[in-house]
Formats: sequence, structure tokens, C-alpha cells
Amino acid sequence: MNRKQTHNKSFVHTAAAALLLTVLAQPIIAVAADAADFPGDRPITLVVPYPPGGSNDTFARAVGMKLGTLLKTTVVIENKGGAGGSIGTMQVARAKPDGYTLAAVSSSFTTNAAIQPTLPFDPIKDLRGVGLMAEGPFILAARKSLGITKVADLIDYAKTHPGQLNYSSSGPGSSNQFATEMMNSLAKIKMTHVPFKGMGPATNALIGDQVDVLIASGPSLLPAVGTGKAIALGVTSSEKSQVAPDLPTIATDVPGYNFKIWWGILAPRGTPDAIVNKLNDALKQVTAEEELKKFFLKEGAEAAYMTAKDFDKEISDNIALWKKVAKDSDIHVQK
Repeated sequence: MNRKQTHNKSFVHTAAAALLLTVLAQPIIAVAADAADFPGDRPITLVVPYPPGGSNDTFARAVGMKLGTLLKTTVVIENKGGAGGSIGTMQVARAKPDGYTLAAVSSSFTTNAAIQPTLPFDPIKDLRGVGLMAEGPFILAARKSLGITKVADLIDYAKTHPGQLNYSSSGPGSSNQFATEMMNSLAKIKMTHVPFKGMGPATNALIGDQVDVLIASGPSLLPAVGTGKAIALGVTSSEKSQVAPDLPTIATDVPGYNFKIWWGILAPRGTPDAIVNKLNDALKQVTAEEELKKFFLKEGAEAAYMTAKDFDKEISDNIALWKKVAKDSDIHVQK
């Protein structure tokens, strides 16, 4: 091979290497530029996989308005109910992973994933956590005529009267059922589950002396407690809560017990870290605002923050935990 051929071959290799580096650099530069410009002048769609009016919807609208102001864009709330939240969540799972289509869900996302035999999406492989909006405890209450005012007394009664107590919930596989069965397991007691179609009928059953016990949210139970129609015994969180600051924790008498419901935002898996982290940082800022803190507290929750990475892990840990609880307590969806 002569000098000219050697020179030409070297030139070709150098040019090819330069071209390869240029091609490889393109996606990185594009993602970085997209994250820096995100969201630009495009609106963000926040899908609520339930009809208007529930906590997911209420919280999404309050947070969405704040996020829109901070990010200088419009956050559009789209209610897409059906199939226990699966239809709307599937829409987000299948959306382009660019940060412009998100889902507002609660911890029922994880309890559903734990008991649904089939879902039109994979809750872990198809979605990723962006961040929390709020979290809060449930409240344990007993019917007034039962004459019990303390968690310890309820546990003792259940042990000395096996099989005599029952509890209501908003339906099979509901968060209420999971919270109660988790307490039953740790306290080594047994109460019979009486499911209803919704939180209203479940609460009415308690104050109407049809059931003995109900674990539910503050907004669902505190009005009945305030009028003396039910007795609040404790909160389900491991620490005392601003939602009901005068109530002790159930964990005081049932060591290891801790149940919180949370509300958060998800994105399609594959959404770049830079965009997710930008959204997470925005959530951190808006949930720290006093106006939003007061709003959440009025609704029975507390503003909360968690990094995207930690929230992602929280979701997978929750699903694993609720699968175990469901198996141990025979919790399943109604056929």
C-alpha cells in the first residue's frame, strides 16, 4: 500500500469516526435541549382516571393550576374514568414519553395493581413516578352504641369476642379493606368485612349501627364524629397527623401498623430523567406554598414531597406489600 492509499484510508476512518460521534451526540443534545425548553408553549395534559368530583380530581386541579403558573404553561385536566381507573391510566401509559401527558393517581393505583388479575398496562414497566402531591392517614372509628373509645379496648373486645365484630368498606379491594385487614393481621384479630358500593353507604352503615367499625378518610368520617354519631379512635399513620391532631396513632397499640393514602403524578416510562426532575422540582415548590397546604389539610391530607426516584420505589414497594396483604387476608376483586 502506497502513501496516498494509506492517507486516504486514514481520512476515511477519521471521517467515519467523526460522523459516528455526531450521530451518537444527537439524542443527548436533543434531550438536553427539550428538558431546558420544557414545557415551552405546549400545554401539559394531566389525566385523572376517574370522573370529576373525587379527591384525585380535586387535588389534580389545585396542583395543576399552580404548576401551570410556575411552568408558564397551561395544565389541562382531562377526566377519563372507567374500569376502576384503568382506562385513563392506560392512556398515559401508552402516551409519548415527553412529559406532556401525565396521570394524577392515588395509592389505590397500587392496591388495584396488587389484586387485579389483568391490567391493560404494566404498572411498573409502563409508568414511572414523577412526584407526590399529598398524603394523609385514614381514621379508625366505631359506632357510638358499641361504647368503645380507645384502640386498645377495640382490640381487647375483638379478642374476647372472636368473630362478633364487623367493618364496612367502600367495596371489595378498596383501600378501606386493605387498611382494616392490615390492622387485623398485626393485632391478631378477626372482623367480618361488609362491603358497600361507595364511601357514603359505608359511612351511613356505621352511624346507623349496621356495622361496628370503619376505617376511612377524615372528610368521610369527621362530620359523623363531630356530631357524635361515631367515635374516632385513632389515625392509621405511624405518627400523629395534622388531619386529626387530637387522635392517637393505632400503632401505639398495634406495633408496626402504618397506613397512609397518597396522591401523586405519573409519567410514561421512558420519559427523560431531565424532564421528570424538572416536573418534580416544580411539584416541590408548589406543595410548599401555604395556600396549597391549607387546601390539602381542609381536604383531609397534608402536602407532601418525595423525589422522583424515591416515589418510583415507593410505588413498587407498595404493590409488593399489598400483594402480600391481599394473599394473607384473601382480598380479591368482586367477580
